[in-house]
Amino acid sequence: MKIISIAVTTFLTLMASSIHAAGLDDLKRFYSEIQSYSASFEQVVVDENMKLLEASNGEFSIERPGKFYWHYITPSEQMIIGDGKQVWIYDVELEQITHRQADAAVSQTPAMLLSGEGDLDDSFILEEAGRDNGLDWVRMIPKNRDSGFIDVRIGFASGKLQRLEMKDNFGQSTRMSFKNVKENIDIPDKVFNFIPPSGVDVIEEAG
Repeated sequence: MKIISIAVTTFLTLMASSIHAAGLDDLKRFYSEIQSYSASFEQVVVDENMKLLEASNGEFSIERPGKFYWHYITPSEQMIIGDGKQVWIYDVELEQITHRQADAAVSQTPAMLLSGEGDLDDSFILEEAGRDNGLDWVRMIPKNRDSGFIDVRIGFASGKLQRLEMKDNFGQSTRMSFKNVKENIDIPDKVFNFIPPSGVDVIEEAG
């Protein structure tokens, strides 16, 4: 599947630093107080030598727990939609849909990460990562080494999520910037409900 496919589903609360807890406090707020969220995004994927592999942009909406609508517009249209029970990945250009149960979906994509909830300490080692370029950063190291990503960094500005960076087991890094951020908004249920278009192949993936 394309790079943008693996670049889309799990964040989750934490322990404050005794010196500077701005980033950790922002992360805690994001998971405890923000129930719905939407934004536009720009995404780049680079290899271990920082060579650009792909650039894309789009928009997304999430509603906890587990609901998300992730829409890549360029370079090719793709949608990743989850209703909390199942996940659909629709490659419009290829006219192909992949369907899987939510508990079998790749939890290390942005969509699953951002729509998650629960105790972050169960899944990650959380560290303050300081302030850089006007953002307060948190580093999240997955405790499960088979999770697909070995390092996650999240940047907040004035308490709002602005950046997401994830490094995978192959040395590739996905970096996302968010704009037009809206928090705790009403999102119609139909946004997270997907009906495969007629004539499009559907591939069922087992858990």
